[in-house]
Amino acid sequence: MAHDPGDAPQLTDEQLEFLNSMFDLARHGKTQALLSLIDQGIPVNLSNSKSDTLLILATYNDHAELIRGLLDRDADVNRLNDRGQSALTCAVFLQNAETTRMLLEAGADARHEGQNAYAVTEMFGLDGMRAVLDERTGPRD
Repeated sequence: MAHDPGDAPQLTDEQLEFLNSMFDLARHGKTQALLSLIDQGIPVNLSNSKSDTLLILATYNDHAELIRGLLDRDADVNRLNDRGQSALTCAVFLQNAETTRMLLEAGADARHEGQNAYAVTEMFGLDGMRAVLDERTGPRD
């Protein structure tokens, strides 16, 4: 029998507030607090109403230690938000070579559909970041 999404339990305001606080922890780089909650059962790929994952928010806010912890807990490195951006897109936009390499090592796709990392390098003239991408993916013909 197929599951009807309408059968899903409704969350209370308190539960929603708690889940939303996970995104604040990611934005503010509260590594130990967030990783502890994930270790206790909060989904590592939790996403907000804009489809931003904890990994995307941690990357966009430049929290390398938290990014590493999320990747170590199998965060989906290729999840896209509603704007077609991945964590790698954010790292490239911020011109952070360390997190860009970290995400590529974890299997991030620099050429996914949507606003991918290569598109960002072209849009903003980020030749240095394109070179970082090429180190891992090889230059495009």
